[in-house]
Amino acid sequence: MRVGAFVLAAQFPGQGQEEALHRAVRTAEVAEESGLDSVWLAEHHFVPYGVCPSAVTLAALLLGRTRRIQVGTAVSVLPTAHPVALGEQAALLHITSGGRFSLGVGRGGPWVDLEVFGAGIDAYESGFPESLDLLLSWLRGTSVSAAGERFRFREVPVVPRPQELRCGEVPGPEVIVACTSPASVRLAAERGLPMLLGMHSNDSDKAEMIALWRTHARAAGHPPETVAGAGHVAAGVAQIADRRAEAAETLVKAMPGWLKQGLDAHVTVDGRYRAMRDPVAYTEMLCAIHPVGPPRLAADRLAATAERTGITRFAMLVEGSGDVAATEENVRLIGAEVIPQLG
Repeated sequence: MRVGAFVLAAQFPGQGQEEALHRAVRTAEVAEESGLDSVWLAEHHFVPYGVCPSAVTLAALLLGRTRRIQVGTAVSVLPTAHPVALGEQAALLHITSGGRFSLGVGRGGPWVDLEVFGAGIDAYESGFPESLDLLLSWLRGTSVSAAGERFRFREVPVVPRPQELRCGEVPGPEVIVACTSPASVRLAAERGLPMLLGMHSNDSDKAEMIALWRTHARAAGHPPETVAGAGHVAAGVAQIADRRAEAAETLVKAMPGWLKQGLDAHVTVDGRYRAMRDPVAYTEMLCAIHPVGPPRLAADRLAATAERTGITRFAMLVEGSGDVAATEENVRLIGAEVIPQLG
């Protein structure tokens, strides 16, 4: 089982943006020191929910500061990026890190980002498959051209070619797709790509999505070994303390303020209505379904998720306290007292 840290660079009420970014960097450094498998970096624009606007840029910094740990984006928002530019960056990090970079991509939301970056609402509503396929062509080919609805250009060579560094059966960086709907599950499955499943999903939800992924992957003709060993990643929350009530109290005190401040700041590009979760109820729900409590309870919950879903890779939000020192201690406890119990 492989346990990593999920880093949002969340700006909690009363904090500056520098503090949030410092905590993000320290989380990754301590994760490597503590024996975690990976660190996954979120990307947001114009909101305190997360103050990292470029997950791939922060990944480059962290790959330079670490030597062992896998660093991934969770996710790079594809509708507001050019797939070739993102592919070039991913190839560069893949090669220069010796294969320690994973590229997670997602559709994002209908936010004002689409207006600012000139992508438009169509890039979100219908353009994700074209962007994803162009990205995959770039990462797997030696030269690429495009003649789609959104992207059109003559054939150009792929430089640098990620295939020149072979780390496993499939050359090039791992690509993972954030999936929150049956349509995105099918999109990932047809291309044989593993899924990143959100922290709002419980084990039953995750199991259903994986079953659907397998159905579509088999229908697309992917071999049994691809279907069985897809390497899906489950996001969650992890907070370790001697007692479950103590761990939950830490999160319930800090996370609702961050969630309300961060989610309220999102602005839709077209004025559509957004239903907002109640931040306290949402935090309590996360505490109920994820590894929040003593090390033995945390290990048991991870093991139970693995048994129910087949997932063995986890990206755990560890900064829910909002405090730098407390986050570092949380990561150290995961490494020292939770992971050894997983076998």
